[in-house]
Formats: sequence, C-alpha cells, structure tokens
Amino acid sequence: LAAAAKKSGRVASEGLVAASVAGTVGALVELNSETDFVSRNDEFQSFAKALSELALGVDDLDALKAADFPGTGRTVEEELTQKIATIGENMTLRRMVKVSVDAGLVVPYMHNAVADGLGRIGVLVGLSSSADEAALTALGKQLAMHIAATSPASLSVDDLDPAMVQRERDVLIEQAKASGKPQEIAEKMVEGRMRKYYEEVVLLEQTFVIDGESKVKAVVEKAAKDAGSDIAMSAFGQFSLGEGVEKEETDFAAEVAAQLGG
Repeated sequence: LAAAAKKSGRVASEGLVAASVAGTVGALVELNSETDFVSRNDEFQSFAKALSELALGVDDLDALKAADFPGTGRTVEEELTQKIATIGENMTLRRMVKVSVDAGLVVPYMHNAVADGLGRIGVLVGLSSSADEAALTALGKQLAMHIAATSPASLSVDDLDPAMVQRERDVLIEQAKASGKPQEIAEKMVEGRMRKYYEEVVLLEQTFVIDGESKVKAVVEKAAKDAGSDIAMSAFGQFSLGEGVEKEETDFAAEVAAQLGG
C-alpha cells in the first residue's frame, strides 16, 4: 500500500457524484479520481454507488469513512486505500450530504447520468407531504433539474449564511452612498437590490427555469393545490463534481517527457 500513500498527494478533481434514496432518506457522495478515464471504470462506479448506499445509514463523512465496507472485513477508508492501489490513481471520498423528511419523499436527480444514480451533478429534493407519490416524484424531478441549473445557496432567506448576507448588504450600502443619492432613496435602493440578490441565490425566491416566469415557491404551491394536499419543500442537497477543488495546471509535453525519462 506504499504506492497508495505515494499517490495521495496528487490532485483528484474528476470522478463521480453518486446518489441513493430509500423512501424518506437520500444521500449524495462525491468520490474523486485524478482522471475522467478512471471514473468510467466499472470498479470505480460500483464503489461510488456502494458508498452512497452506505451513506444512507450514517450521519456524516467521518462515520462513513469508519463504516464497515460490506464483504471485505475493511472499513470504507481502508477499502478506499485498497482501490487506490488497484486502480492506480489517487482517489478521495470528499463529501456526503443526507436529505430526509418525516413523511413524504426524497427525489434524486442526476444531470447527464453515466449510469443509474451516477453523474457529475447530483441533486436530492426533500418534499414533506401526504400527496400521491407519482405527483411528488414529478414535482421533485422538476425542482431538482432547476437546482442543477441554478445552484442556489439556500432553501429560504432565513437559511442564508448571515455573514454572506451582511457582506452583500455592505457592498450595496457603499454603492448607494457613492451614488450621492439622499439617505432615504439610498436605503430603498439597498432594499430593492437585496430583494434582487435573494431572487438570485435563494431557491424558493428564484424564477423557475422550466417556465421562466413563476417563482419556485409558487410552483410548489400550485403542485400542492393540484394534488389536493399540502406540499412543503423541506430540504435539498446538490453536489457538482470537483466544485471548489484547486486543479493542477499541467504542462502536457513536460509530463510526457518526465514519464519517458527525458
């Protein structure tokens, strides 16, 4: 396993996002590799899918890494090290998220899926409701496609990171002051621009990409009316592969020369 240790310093920003759902609980995991080629490997894909299924039964990433990997006598972390040695690339189990509802449905969506529950962008939508499963699935799929397209920062205004909101407000206040407008008008400008900001980053306030007109919260309200049952969007999760990972800039010619001993 010394080979696996040697590979562990290399940047892994390719790979797959995997999703698994069991009724009212869903999980997303991101398993990274160094190249897209490896992510098309059957062994890699099976491992990613198995990890998402295991994630349904644990609370967080540390617990997932410490969990027993079925049929191996090893933990997930030990099995990952084994896979690095056999597949021949650095791999990282980067993150996981769970979405659950007390009653209702968690709906998964994979954008450009390469196999069932595997792709580069994965979304889970949690719908709390007693409505018909088919109606919830159809709504959840549409909402998930919207999320994949817009990458909202939060479900509601109240869920936004207060520090992020304050930073945005501070910038807008400075801009309003610089405009030389009277205080009262400047304050109205800031509030108007904050509403616009919420419409950009808050899921329920966004314009629904599928019709280009309705707010997402209105789409949920209409679906509830059509179903004759309350529907609340209670949570969502989204992973885009390699998001935020610093990628190494490689000089391909130099890389080939190095491999050839030149």
